[in-house]
Amino acid sequence: MSNEAIQEGEPSGHFAVFSSQNSKFRYTYNKIREVKSYRIGELFAAYRDILWDDGRHKYNVSSFIGEIDEILLGERFSTFDQNTLDNLIGTLRQRGNSNATINRKMAALSKLLRKAHKMGDIHSLPEFRRQKERAGRIRFLERDEEARLFAAIRSRSEDAYRLSVFLVDTGCRLGEALGLIWNDIQEHRVSFWITKSGRSRTIPMTERVKEVIKLPPTTEGRRPKGPFAMLTQAQYRAIWNEAKTEVGLGADEQVVPHILRHTCASRLVQGGIDIRRVQMWLGHQTLAMTMRYAHLATNDLDGCVVVLEKPRVDQASGQAENSAFASPLTTPSPSKAARKESGSEPAKAGRKNSKAK
Repeated sequence: MSNEAIQEGEPSGHFAVFSSQNSKFRYTYNKIREVKSYRIGELFAAYRDILWDDGRHKYNVSSFIGEIDEILLGERFSTFDQNTLDNLIGTLRQRGNSNATINRKMAALSKLLRKAHKMGDIHSLPEFRRQKERAGRIRFLERDEEARLFAAIRSRSEDAYRLSVFLVDTGCRLGEALGLIWNDIQEHRVSFWITKSGRSRTIPMTERVKEVIKLPPTTEGRRPKGPFAMLTQAQYRAIWNEAKTEVGLGADEQVVPHILRHTCASRLVQGGIDIRRVQMWLGHQTLAMTMRYAHLATNDLDGCVVVLEKPRVDQASGQAENSAFASPLTTPSPSKAARKESGSEPAKAGRKNSKAK
């Protein structure tokens, strides 16, 4: 085969064709694009409404991306290399960000860059590695704390009180509750369609949840779109913060509305509900998220204490105690004296006498 390529025609504005004996190559010219550079803030402005729904999460992402753009000093780029990412993570850690916080910020950045790469705005992506997070304590409300806090909330707003009861007994997120409409509530169950994971779920309601979703009659004769549509997240959080300060929990940074979701999960696990069902109730995307509450399921381990406290061998007689956990490999055989007492030795002697006869 000849190594010479013979040009069959002059290059047009679109393509040229080259051929040899056994192959033909087509080169296009109209696919060449100008390489442009962008700031992180510009990419976010272009794709934020496509990638994130309106709400608190989008607000947080906007804050994350703004901080990242500030750290990068508004630098423009057409490629985002690994060195840039490593320096960014290092700066966040120097500012006191925990690994969990860094992971949330990098998740937002990764989602934005992957979209920009897919659209051809940037031409390379770094490798995002999840930072190792330490398992922290999960704070939940005791019954008396719930009673005091809910009473203080109720003194300020009956609607906020109804929402609080709904949150702690369903374990749903605040945004999920506020987004409910009346069609989501059927008989004894409630369905959540607007969820963080994007997956809907339906759960049964407790008796007090059935009561709090009932709105008192109004003189106008009209009711809002949903049971909690008259509230916003900002309004509820303001009432919550005032109430928790009143009952002496103002200094506890973990006492936020999301603690009601933790409280629901903790009560389910402590009550003996298995982790898989708790995952379904809460709508966790992975079982690993629900396993944060697994340490509360201590009832399954009570039998271990009985085994550890019960001596396996009677020190006086040298005999193993009867136990459902006893193993034939670890249980010593009866002593010769014990066999004599049980009558096995006389029987052996009887056999000998019969042979002598």
